[in-house]
Amino acid sequence: MLRNRQSCAEGSGEPGGRRGGIVLVGLMGAGKSAIGRRLAAELELPFRDSDHEVEAAAGCSIADLFASHGEASFRDGERRVIARLLETGPVVLATGGGAFMDARTRAAIRASGAISVWLRCDLPTLLRRTAGRTHRPLLAAGDPAEILAQLVRLRHPIYAEADIIVDCDDSSQERTTARVLDAILAYQAPVNVPVSLADRSYQVTIGGQVLARAGGLLAPVLPSRLVALVADATVLARHGAALRQGLAEAEIAILTELPVAPGEASKSLDRYATLVSDLLSAGVDRATTVLAFGGGVVGDLAGFAAATCLRGLPFVQVPTTLLAQVDSSVGGKTGVNTAHGKNLVGAFHQPIAVLADTDVLATLPVRELRAGYAEIVKAALIGDAGFFTWCERHAEAALAGDAAGLRTAIARAVAFKAQVVADDETELRAEGGRALLNLGHTFGHALEAELGYGTLLHGEAVAVGLGLAFRLSARLGLCPPGLPARIEAHLAAVGLPVGLRGLGRALDAEALISRFGFDKKMRGGKLNFVLATDIGAACTRRDVPDAAVRDVLREAGAG
Repeated sequence: MLRNRQSCAEGSGEPGGRRGGIVLVGLMGAGKSAIGRRLAAELELPFRDSDHEVEAAAGCSIADLFASHGEASFRDGERRVIARLLETGPVVLATGGGAFMDARTRAAIRASGAISVWLRCDLPTLLRRTAGRTHRPLLAAGDPAEILAQLVRLRHPIYAEADIIVDCDDSSQERTTARVLDAILAYQAPVNVPVSLADRSYQVTIGGQVLARAGGLLAPVLPSRLVALVADATVLARHGAALRQGLAEAEIAILTELPVAPGEASKSLDRYATLVSDLLSAGVDRATTVLAFGGGVVGDLAGFAAATCLRGLPFVQVPTTLLAQVDSSVGGKTGVNTAHGKNLVGAFHQPIAVLADTDVLATLPVRELRAGYAEIVKAALIGDAGFFTWCERHAEAALAGDAAGLRTAIARAVAFKAQVVADDETELRAEGGRALLNLGHTFGHALEAELGYGTLLHGEAVAVGLGLAFRLSARLGLCPPGLPARIEAHLAAVGLPVGLRGLGRALDAEALISRFGFDKKMRGGKLNFVLATDIGAACTRRDVPDAAVRDVLREAGAG
């Protein structure tokens, strides 16, 4: 049964790998001590029982501690003992039934790098296992069946915050230990990328099985265990069951489910008004969290509704496209389109959390994956030349099914965007700042508007725009003349469009230039172009001659 004990004891080598051993949580009778001793032997780690350690430190029994000092004092001492045990190095630690209920204890376990495992048992199993246990202070206070039932209701939603949940029955201890070990060895810790703002922060959680753990991941940050689910109708049909089950683990209730038709047409003022009306009709209040489940269209639409409904509701992004996971779900930009252009009506409204489940990307059409990749390579082109070199070497494999490579790409792109957003949250810096994230977007947005929203996927338009931005940079003498060809060769290698030929319609340079007038980067009648001086070095320029832009568009295939 002993396999990969080194990786389990020390954590994975991928970003987000955990070090610190195993912490078992659950109610009395779950088998934490018995299973913990077997796990420790299999993993060749020390075993510790927090109850025994507390009694040794206090010099008396837990029952005496409860009687003499009360539960609050006991929990404080228990927390300090657990923190001390986890500081000594990797261990297998069996905790008391109430230990994980303390938020500070949960934080200490997470900070230690330990993997927490909830040994979940149903009430009949717990009753059989605890029958006759007179040394348990909580069970001595009344009818054990009623007390255990109350503890199940109270504690199970909190236990759901554990990294792993293993259902335990009356199987032998050896078989149960094998199942726990299998779950631990299969576990891959998600990557948590912080977005640290001036007055608040939130985390972007990236990894597999995130939908299944949605409840445990969100419970610590939700103002109440009530959400209004706004979802892409196709995504809801395909992945809704997994999300519902994940939320239910932590007893997070869905007040209402509001499906949104797929496609850019749903990002309209009319659809926004309908959504706000539906939220109000459902009875949302200021503690109801709007949960956006889908791609960038749903995230932008639901985020704008959350920003304005009741003057601001808490908001969670659960992006299900690569494009949304690396770009639109992070940073708080929300809004809808108008006939004048894309995202011209909206608000900055930061989410309280972002959950990016990379497993759902396996169900995306390859065209959608490629479109999302455009925003990944954009991050490299703006500020990380080494990342672009990585992209040239690994992007094709990542898009073809290399899950670890794709997670790495997502995490690096999100970390870069988080840094930029933290530095310039509402895009107010006159030079550089968050505006740099629009590299390729001036051209891309003009293309989307000219061709009709939905003709090109947003990432495809950005890919064309990236090539055009580097062509313009080279024409102006800002970057080496060979860079545009290198950029476009890479984009073409992963299956993204380059240039203006082959987009399904003849394009006119003057028509595209006229679209720039509605760009959000206009300042005092002048457009701030985002250009590049090298790979990984972007800049903003306001003195770009129309003639140079016109020449680049015509060179790329416009009339």
